Amino acid sequence: MVFFVLFEHAAGYALFRCQDTEDIGSLLPEVQEAVDDFSRFASMVTLEAFSPFKTGANALDNINSISEGVVHDDLKVFLLNNLSKGKKQKVILGVADTKLGSVIQETLSITCQSGGVVAEISRGIRSHFHKLVQGLTAPGAAKAQLGLGHSYSRAKVKFNVHRVDNMIIQSISLLDQLDKDVNTFSMRIREWYSYHFPELVKLVPDNYMYARTAKLIGSRKEFTEDKLEKLEAIVMDSTKVEAIYEAAKVSMGMDIAPLDLINIERFASRVIELAEYRKGLSEYLSSKMHQVAPNLTTLIGEQVGARLISHAGSLTNLAKYPASTVQILGAEKALFRALKTRGNTPKYGLIFHSSFIGRAGVKNKGRISRYLANKCSIASRIDCFTAEVPSTVFGEKLKGQVEERLSFYESGVVPKKNIDVMKEAIAELKEKQQNATVLSEKKKKKRKRDETEEEVQEQQPAVESAAMETTAETDGVTPKKKKKSRKSLEVN
Repeated sequence: MVFFVLFEHAAGYALFRCQDTEDIGSLLPEVQEAVDDFSRFASMVTLEAFSPFKTGANALDNINSISEGVVHDDLKVFLLNNLSKGKKQKVILGVADTKLGSVIQETLSITCQSGGVVAEISRGIRSHFHKLVQGLTAPGAAKAQLGLGHSYSRAKVKFNVHRVDNMIIQSISLLDQLDKDVNTFSMRIREWYSYHFPELVKLVPDNYMYARTAKLIGSRKEFTEDKLEKLEAIVMDSTKVEAIYEAAKVSMGMDIAPLDLINIERFASRVIELAEYRKGLSEYLSSKMHQVAPNLTTLIGEQVGARLISHAGSLTNLAKYPASTVQILGAEKALFRALKTRGNTPKYGLIFHSSFIGRAGVKNKGRISRYLANKCSIASRIDCFTAEVPSTVFGEKLKGQVEERLSFYESGVVPKKNIDVMKEAIAELKEKQQNATVLSEKKKKKRKRDETEEEVQEQQPAVESAAMETTAETDGVTPKKKKKSRKSLEVN
């Protein structure tokens, strides 16, 4: 029996032959002891063949295939040329990656083994690779590894800037953090300003409105009728403005120093800025969700859809999840606690924040959450794996199906079948695409017509000026006098 070990390096593929033995597992103690000692390790492992990569692009192509568990053509040729396949001795190939080993065994019919002694031999080869391969130095091997690592990472992080879900994950995380911070700061400014004007807390319950009101009023002694119009623009209620004005006159709050009031106004300004930035971030998240996952957004909303994507890690991961996982996504602790205590498992996770769950009856919440998770899974797969222009047709149809299911639970009206709804969505999408192509052609024709008209208008002054010059030249020429004929002179 001949035992080989395949080693994938940034410089190329290497095939090492281990010492002949009947039991491969017996090599494990010897290999573990000899890994740190090169002289002992070199006596156990010898280089059989080495195939360097031709270019950096070739190395990147090979490493991408290995990471995906695919046998590259270069690797296939290398193994077929160097393994003693036709000999009587049995050949076993040690591969560090279990997935790659199973693919090699299926594709090339070579017996592969991984784990145990293969992992230890690979560790020793990795440590002494530059010594085992002639012509390769430690700095050269390190440069090859560094260059290939940068290329591989750069290729992995490439994305379409118009359909990227990383920005959605960061935006929804920042939005949740801003909500917590704004609420905390608003409670702080309410407590701080209440020393001076305690009645304002009950009159203005909204945090953002309270911060703006506190900044506008400042000292209640200086709150005059001149500020009532500005206050009405903030509160949007004339009766509430009068109530605030009357409460400021008879307030039981303590007097406040000007320096303390300046600090309160500064803090209120910061809270207002954070609240306004939170609104802008929410609009940005909404536009980004409509670009990346339009159908999921139409079905379940921007924030719930963004939380699902964030919890799954990416839109691709969410699309790969089954509907049962999407249903309880975000309720993992409750699920494992129920499994541990043998209690009832949770019926919903993050999708509980959808309006459909709240509209359903108590008995139907679990059923509608299961149905909604199914439709969310379909919508995320359409958004993730559709290469066409983003459209909300499927999302609208899926939302209509959920509405029909809600009415079915309440009134018993049988909803449409899913296959019929999908056929309608496909037909509507094709019609929209045809209309879009016709409209784009019309726009192109109109653009060409406008360009020709502009060219004519640009050329017209030049033509008119040329015509004016020719007329001026003709007007400036004096007509020649007619010569008298000889006959008339003779008569005279």
